Amino acid sequence: MDTSTLPAPQAIASLRYHWEDLEPGLSFETSSRTVTEADVVGFAALSADYNRLHVDTQYAAQSPWGTRIAHGMLVASILSGLNTRTVINQLLEPSLIGLLEMTYRFPKPTLIGDTLHGRIEVASCKPTSNPARGIVVFRRQAFNQHGEAVCECDATMMVARRVT
Repeated sequence: MDTSTLPAPQAIASLRYHWEDLEPGLSFETSSRTVTEADVVGFAALSADYNRLHVDTQYAAQSPWGTRIAHGMLVASILSGLNTRTVINQLLEPSLIGLLEMTYRFPKPTLIGDTLHGRIEVASCKPTSNPARGIVVFRRQAFNQHGEAVCECDATMMVARRVT
C-alpha cells in the first residue's frame, strides 16, 4: 500500500461534515446487529414497559405474531445506535446542534433473533433564518434479515453550516 497519498492523521481527525455536505438523496448503510433476549428484557426493565406482547411467552403465543416481539422503541433505539456507528455520522457529529423531531412507523414486528441493519438517507435540507445553521431531515429505515422494513423514522436535526 502506497501511504504517500494518504492524508496525515491530523487531517483525518479534522474532517467534519456540515449542512452544506448533506445533499438530498445522499444515503448510506449501517452495519447489522441481532436483537437478543437480553435486549428485550433489559429494555423492559429500563423503560418499565412490561407489555405482555414483549415479556409473556404464553400471552404472545396467542397473538397474531405467535411469539414475543421486541418493543418498537427498542428497535428505534437500535437503529439510532447503528446510525451513530457510521463514518458519515461520526464526521457530522461535531456539527449536530440538536434533535428537533422524530416520527416513527413500524410496518412489521421485530422478533427476538432478528438481525437488523439500517439505511439512512438525507430526505431534505433547508436553511434557517440564522446563516450559521440549517435543518436536515434524515429518513432512517431498519430492515430485518429478510429485507423487510421493520422501522421507518424521520429524524429532523439542526446542523451547523460553514461560517465563511
